[in-house]
Amino acid sequence: MTQRHERKRTARYHSAVHRWARYLAQRLILRSIVFSNLRVTVEGERHVADLDGPFIVVANHSSHLDAPLCITALPYSVTKNVATAVAADYFYRSRWRSSLTSLFFNSYPVERGKTRGKSAGLSVSLLRQGVPLLIFPEGTRSRTGEMADFTAGASALGRALRVPIVPVALVGAHDAMPPGTFWPKSGRMPVKVLIGKPVRVRPREALADLNARLTARVRAMHTMQTSYVLVTEDDRPADSGESGLPDAQEGIS
Repeated sequence: MTQRHERKRTARYHSAVHRWARYLAQRLILRSIVFSNLRVTVEGERHVADLDGPFIVVANHSSHLDAPLCITALPYSVTKNVATAVAADYFYRSRWRSSLTSLFFNSYPVERGKTRGKSAGLSVSLLRQGVPLLIFPEGTRSRTGEMADFTAGASALGRALRVPIVPVALVGAHDAMPPGTFWPKSGRMPVKVLIGKPVRVRPREALADLNARLTARVRAMHTMQTSYVLVTEDDRPADSGESGLPDAQEGIS
């Protein structure tokens, strides 16, 4: 695929007009709906205060509230340009649904279980063009509220492109709006959005190790219900003089 064709495919994610329309949809309409129906607490904003350049936000997934919570509760500096990975087989089945999803979440389609297709390679292209991503690595919503292990896609992107991965734990979303429901329960149930310290790939770190570390970070925040979990010195940026890993493309389609 030529560079010109790639830029054409991703033009919407760089559009000032779309960004303006998105701001109205996300910050005025969607945020009003979310915050009027839930008691939202956000913790850990300081962890992303200095975040710059492309990055990946990952969060646990147990409710259709998860993307709206991330888009409306995370700092605007994080969500301003973020593109949300959504299931193509659900959100792109019809034009009206894909148009609304695009407007409210700046979405891009991911074809679950496929390595080839129209959307193949779009995550890599967006990150290389400076567009941050929001990904739910469990792949589907938890039916019980218990967090499953992450699939390796988000970790593979972070590892191959050397971009920070921001762990986010969403607490209470499953109780407020479990799978099978289409509106939050009455009573403004409490929900927490916990923003962790960005995770960076260690020098020579294997993909499985990075993914396990990322999964453990979000699980710890979710279990302890705080963004301030004990971490080691594992999130320092890799030495800028280090050459890419021989298998840096592992897990990238």
